[in-house]
Amino acid sequence: MGFMTAVTTCYGKYVTFTGRARRSEFWWFFLWTILVAIVASIIDHVVDPPPAGVPYSVGIVYGLFMLINLLPGLAVEIRRLHDTNHSGWWLFICLVPILGFLLLLYWFIIGGTSGDNKYGPDPTK
Repeated sequence: MGFMTAVTTCYGKYVTFTGRARRSEFWWFFLWTILVAIVASIIDHVVDPPPAGVPYSVGIVYGLFMLINLLPGLAVEIRRLHDTNHSGWWLFICLVPILGFLLLLYWFIIGGTSGDNKYGPDPTK
């Protein structure tokens, strides 16, 4: 799956918490989010610079973009966990400092289960 295909798929399934997402879909959408967030932060900083002595503040463009991406981001994370045969409820493991983040990162990096699993058919087929 390519960059733009992944981005359009994630926005097209912005509240689809069922099914599975390939690694490429997840990571391309993650890259998209990072890149647009950086551009939004720059726009905010140029249009409305933070007060003196404050190195960074959240602006309206960045805040709106992150709000728009909240549901698509959660949906693709849950579908990615489904691809590794884990429930979406495992996202709450990130509340465990360091270890939770590392476990989620590992599941996001590894390949999905081959063939069908309880969350749906193999997205690579």
